[in-house]
Amino acid sequence: MENNEGQVELEHDELNEIIDKAKEFFRKEIAPRHVENTKKLTKLKEFNLNPFLDKYKASFLTGSVDPISVAKALVYPRVLGTSINTTFGNKLQLFCSEVLEGFKSTTSGIDIEFIDKIDGARKYCQIKAGPNTINRDDVESIKGHFSGVRNLARTNGQRIALDDLVVGVFYGTKKELSGHYKRINEDYPVIIGEEFWHRLTGDPDFYDKLTDAIGQVASEYDSSELIEQVIIELAKEIAKMEGFEPESPVTEIR
Repeated sequence: MENNEGQVELEHDELNEIIDKAKEFFRKEIAPRHVENTKKLTKLKEFNLNPFLDKYKASFLTGSVDPISVAKALVYPRVLGTSINTTFGNKLQLFCSEVLEGFKSTTSGIDIEFIDKIDGARKYCQIKAGPNTINRDDVESIKGHFSGVRNLARTNGQRIALDDLVVGVFYGTKKELSGHYKRINEDYPVIIGEEFWHRLTGDPDFYDKLTDAIGQVASEYDSSELIEQVIIELAKEIAKMEGFEPESPVTEIR
């Protein structure tokens, strides 16, 4: 199907299928693991404590350095940042195979293949989560995979242009790309966020539709009581540490 600008789009049903699969993936793979990881945070061994900063962060957050405040300063960043981001990153390949199964690649070192809905060329794509989710070693690894794909194609009498070997980044904007991505982009295009989903589906608004759909799933989950109980249990351990003399037992969050 072509839009008004002559660009090819996936059929409406195909777009909805991707969205529905993404929502189900979040329900099945992301949310349960997030809850499971949150439940583990009642023990101090789950954290890398920093005696120079832990009380400071507690005071910065709540204005107090009591055990509950320290627990909050430890738990909130983990639950809302590291934990869920790590889970999403670890599940990325599974997301590709389940949600983007229609684009699955049989080429070694390539996650998905698709016909670019803007330029019409077949793209061989490695998928990454966000604009800061690779390190220095990943740069050479990615370039090595792409070089291997080109060499294999040449051996088989095929030609793959440099511009058709791409890194697709699920979310973010070009200005947010780390220096590691910019090094890759010197040789191979890095397409991110809205542009990536546009090229994959042909729908310039698909990125917003997909993130909105995930947001709808997120609204099904309220773990506020779980987080409160985790903070209380962790605070009980903190209260036993040297330097803490709570006036009363830790039983609730004030």
